[in-house]
Amino acid sequence: MRETLERQRAAVAAALPVPAERRIDRLRRAVALLVDHGERLVEAMDADFAGRSRNMSRVTDIMGSVKPLKHAAANLRRWMKPERRKPEFPMGLFGARAHVEYQPKGVVGVISPWNFPVTLTFTPLAGILAAGNAVMIKPSEYTPATSEVMAELFSASFDEDEVAVFTGGPEVGEAFSRLPFDHLLFTGATSIARHVMRAASENLVPLTLELGGKSPVVIGSDADLGTAAERLVIGKMMNAGQICLAPDYVLVPRAHRDALVERIAAVAAELYPTVADNPDYTSVIHARHVQRLRGYLEEARAAGTSIREVNPAGESLEGSTGQRLPLTLLVEPDPSLAVMQDEIFGPLLPVLGYATLDEAIDFINARPRPLGLYFFGENRAETRRVLERTVSGGVTLNDVIWHVGQEDLPFGGIGPSGMGVYHGVDGFREFSHAKSVFRQSRFNLAKLAGLRPPYGERLKATLRREIRK
Repeated sequence: MRETLERQRAAVAAALPVPAERRIDRLRRAVALLVDHGERLVEAMDADFAGRSRNMSRVTDIMGSVKPLKHAAANLRRWMKPERRKPEFPMGLFGARAHVEYQPKGVVGVISPWNFPVTLTFTPLAGILAAGNAVMIKPSEYTPATSEVMAELFSASFDEDEVAVFTGGPEVGEAFSRLPFDHLLFTGATSIARHVMRAASENLVPLTLELGGKSPVVIGSDADLGTAAERLVIGKMMNAGQICLAPDYVLVPRAHRDALVERIAAVAAELYPTVADNPDYTSVIHARHVQRLRGYLEEARAAGTSIREVNPAGESLEGSTGQRLPLTLLVEPDPSLAVMQDEIFGPLLPVLGYATLDEAIDFINARPRPLGLYFFGENRAETRRVLERTVSGGVTLNDVIWHVGQEDLPFGGIGPSGMGVYHGVDGFREFSHAKSVFRQSRFNLAKLAGLRPPYGERLKATLRREIRK
């Protein structure tokens, strides 16, 4: 891996300035890879999950990867243009000029996760390749079939000096995170991110961390409960809740709590009338995660929490080889329970009532800042209050998750939910070096302002003018 890194870094340096045509060609090759071989990737993801909705994979991982790559190719020339800045007054009047040029950082490392193994590899490539970088990728060992297919396809479509993939287990990932990249992107759990950040710090590698957290949903006083329930279920049950942006718990006016629970259950039963063999349903990735989720339920049940399992066909899922769990609603769980402390990453949804909107806001603010926050309602004052009084990576209003799909919006977290952003122009800039360039005037401004020895009255006049209230 170290040898590949050095070869890639040398190749980027030799290609400077990396022309737009070369960058666009790389983006288009990535698109062609997905278009031509998308079904192989869909099949691999289905195998890795022991049952993953193929249509969902086509939407989230294939279409969800093609769109940002095309967006970058279409906008790249504009992004690459130097950005004019204003010199300090009065330098501009004398002909001084300032601008920012965006250069490739060099070699970017990508550690991608298992939950969306394709799109969370390819989507950041839109910004990385647009910025003119080479890239080394370490995909997840939890999705070995998908990782092997990606490695094969990248090898066939790209020279190793452009894109290189390294598969393997935790030991490969640990060694990968210790490489002296010019930038490193990690997508995954906050607990693992701490180790990655510690390893990267040894080489002062700048990081983008896309993590997660407990993304809350706030139901406003005038929200349409039917609309909210449908959009909640669609978002929560996508990938069986194994999404960093999945709604993690719902705060609803106490008077509307039971009605919302009933509507969520009804929508889930309509969208997923069966679970065990439903081709639109997705399995929990691993038996260990199934046991973790069942442990949350056992603890909550023992604490007296009201639990509503949405299993319309009454199927027995205990022995399901597909590791399938139905949507399960937990009504008013105690905040001290593990299901209210940990990121759920599965089809469990706590629903809690609140008396006032400020109470709901205080509940959110007492917890680590989430990657996403969702508000349903048309009341402008309530909307503004939630937006202004909470801090999260991003927000979707009157739906969930959708802000991540907007290429012209930056995507990222804050605090324990991540650092740095990508997507669109923000991804291009995240993976570029913003180099400041100042062109001095032909006039001797230092002499005119008295900024050169021997200091005298001109300097005194300059200081009097600049150092004042």
